[in-house]
Amino acid sequence: MVTEDAVREVLKNVRDPEIGLDVINLGLVYDISINNKALNVDMTLTTPACPVGPQMIGEAQMLLHERFPDLDEVNINLVWSPFWNPSMMSDEAKEELGIF
Repeated sequence: MVTEDAVREVLKNVRDPEIGLDVINLGLVYDISINNKALNVDMTLTTPACPVGPQMIGEAQMLLHERFPDLDEVNINLVWSPFWNPSMMSDEAKEELGIF
């Protein structure tokens, strides 16, 4: 069953290879909506110039399609508002990166 929690669990497998943390703990996922057979995920990157952004978005789409094959659509929408900052990270991510 497709739920917001299930989607978040899948997205914990998508890591920013430069930082080594997943997109959920980095605070890059802003919104998840499920409408019938369509999944929409609004996410951002740590910077608009992130060189691995396309790779992370592609990986997110692939993993979500694999986990939820009955969905007709999996849309990853790249958004820039609000602009990401380190305060959006989980406490665990901040601790791992030495940000207190």
